[in-house]
Amino acid sequence: MQHGFARNALVLGLLSAMGPFAIDMYLPAMPTIAADLDTSIAGTQASLMIFIGAVALCQIIYGPVSDMVGRRRPLYFGIVLFVIGSIGCAFAPTIEALIACRFLQGIGACAGMIIPRAIVRDLHTGPDAARLMALIMLVFSVAPVLAPLAGSGLILIAGWRAVFVAMSLVGVAALALVAFALPETRPSEQRVAASFGSVIRGYLTLLRDLRFLGVSLIGGFGIASFFTFIASVSFVYIDHFGLTPTIFSFAFSCNAVGFIGSAQLSGLLARRFGFTRVIRAAVLGYAVMAVALFVVTLAGVDRLSVLIPMLFLCFSCLGLVIPSTAGLALDRHGPIAGTASALMGTIQMVCGALAVLFTSAFFDGTSLPMVAAIALCAVLAFILSRVVLSPGQTI
Repeated sequence: MQHGFARNALVLGLLSAMGPFAIDMYLPAMPTIAADLDTSIAGTQASLMIFIGAVALCQIIYGPVSDMVGRRRPLYFGIVLFVIGSIGCAFAPTIEALIACRFLQGIGACAGMIIPRAIVRDLHTGPDAARLMALIMLVFSVAPVLAPLAGSGLILIAGWRAVFVAMSLVGVAALALVAFALPETRPSEQRVAASFGSVIRGYLTLLRDLRFLGVSLIGGFGIASFFTFIASVSFVYIDHFGLTPTIFSFAFSCNAVGFIGSAQLSGLLARRFGFTRVIRAAVLGYAVMAVALFVVTLAGVDRLSVLIPMLFLCFSCLGLVIPSTAGLALDRHGPIAGTASALMGTIQMVCGALAVLFTSAFFDGTSLPMVAAIALCAVLAFILSRVVLSPGQTI
């Protein structure tokens, strides 16, 4: 049982890392891409936002399809698209071509980001699901920790285009994982009827579940704050504070380590206190730290020695929120786990895309717009947690 649990965490974590790898490895290259393709910061950020948007939109398709035809076939389709999009990005002659290929890459990466969550629900419920989610996050922590460092190294050696060649190789490795290490967890007798009507009924069931929507939005605002950080951090750390791409990678990894490390406690805490109490307490800590950082930054304190530790504490709280909200949202929707995972993921990615759009519109080269957007997301998550989750709940 433990061996199977660990194997599932490893395989699903590596598949889930495909999308974050395509984001995080790309971050050190953004200023270089802007200069090389003669575009603005906003244009380069658009290539990130279109990737996030593609992932957000396509989840509503992958989820129900995986409920109908099983988990493996949609994974094959998505990963092949990811490889094609990555190769296209490597040879993109203009920012417009890069944006188009990033959109195709996002459509493919979506399969690896959405279907593993449904597989978790196929295998486990309750605290065990949160524990597996947390272990998956531990495995795919190689993306935020190692991907920026690998990206900066490739940029120095072979230029930014080599980053996308590496992404295509990641996609090939993911194909091998699905082929040789991932059994089908949705047998034919458990699949829903393959019809447009069944898809609509599944989504209507979820849309009528206000608790599901509320919990998904809490996680969505958390994801949005992390995406805001991702979209802005390379410009803030490299251009504003003057870090080299290599030092940037280590600075970025500090926040990722806080997020991933705390996530490992989510299953244990959910078993001890219940999802509801864990989410309410973690969101409170997340909001307090985010608002405190905003106040300090607004007061004119503009130092990395302040920004990095406070972001570390903020994202450490957030690391408890994300797997716990995912576990709670999917717990009651096993028969349509793929559809539920898709709608939850779409809600969260749309929140992320809107947050990146907001930050890009007000970005001035300093950390203030990024910090302001993170604080706004945290406050909204806190308000929603108090409305949706009553303190007496133990689930």
